[in-house]
Amino acid sequence: MKITKLSTFIVPPRWLFLKIETDAGIVGWGEPVVEGRALTVETAVHELADYLVGTNPMRIEDHWNVLYRGGFYRGGAIHMSALAGIDQALWDIKGKALGQPVHQLLGGRCRDRIKIYSWIGGDRPSDVAASAKAAVAGGAQALKMNGCEELQFVDSHARIDQAVESVALVREAVGPHVGIGVDFHGRVHRPMAKVLVRELEPYRLMFIEEPVLSENREALREIASHASVPIALGERLYSRWDFKAVLQEGVVDIIQPDLSHAGGITECRKIAAMAEAFDVALAPHCPLGPIALAACLQVDAVSYNACIQEQSLGIHYNAGNDLLDYVSNPGVFHYEDGYVAIPDGPGLGVEIDEAYVIERAKEGHRWRNPIWRHRDGSFAEW
Repeated sequence: MKITKLSTFIVPPRWLFLKIETDAGIVGWGEPVVEGRALTVETAVHELADYLVGTNPMRIEDHWNVLYRGGFYRGGAIHMSALAGIDQALWDIKGKALGQPVHQLLGGRCRDRIKIYSWIGGDRPSDVAASAKAAVAGGAQALKMNGCEELQFVDSHARIDQAVESVALVREAVGPHVGIGVDFHGRVHRPMAKVLVRELEPYRLMFIEEPVLSENREALREIASHASVPIALGERLYSRWDFKAVLQEGVVDIIQPDLSHAGGITECRKIAAMAEAFDVALAPHCPLGPIALAACLQVDAVSYNACIQEQSLGIHYNAGNDLLDYVSNPGVFHYEDGYVAIPDGPGLGVEIDEAYVIERAKEGHRWRNPIWRHRDGSFAEW
């Protein structure tokens, strides 16, 4: 079997799909994308295709090494996201060729389903209690919300009070036992992160995500030493080498590699195993589409330390199209009692409606994240 063609489709709301074809008639699907840089990643995919066309798709580990190491310069969001989508599609092909789900090829699943969390609110947390109540009424057992608006390096306690009030309202609305993850989104710098982490302590949070940017490991070390709430991070780390440092320094309790950013199934399986050796939990980042979610669930299935899965159904970014729109077997993501089932179909287990993908690709997208500024006119982290 040989790879004959790679095709890409930029589709709303902000996704990029990849189709890899073979001379055996078996096709695989992947989701290589950086939100806001879809066209750049698309170009990277086609650069990597020069090597792949004509090769055997079953040699996934070798392809990963060549595509990662063979260009001399390596790593980073664009390269690793292009490689991630290719890797997902190759695993999809291999599973379909052998008539097995990917998790079976990785050793067999150690769980039948995994807990999920649902996003509530939007970019600027306000009046989120009603959204939280609705999510819990719909079966969610865990929620995630943005923790604050933009914060200066040193900001007013009025801004801290506003952030704490939003979390307090959600906790009051859903009761003491629903999990609440609070995402600082890298918007907060060390001086205010120390204050905000302390002020949120009474609300029994499931985790705090990106209390500061991952590259500020010195700040992470200080925050981790004082916080009793688990700290989660990893959506902006792209390889096992990026994760190695944060694991060795003991600044994280939950890692969140993104299966569409961090080298795909092959790499994230290794990242998960490395984290397990440090007694660190796995919660893959996935505010993306159905292929990315299916890939995450394959890794969740075989990772003992997987604890919860992000998913984008109903997320505020999904304007125009949502998670299940591109899938011809939407029941593959069987949601029940706050859990989603592990897909058991061959490959990734998700069947893509190619005709609909082609139709929506005619519209495409040029999604960009918002640009925020502080009151003094300086740039603010979104």
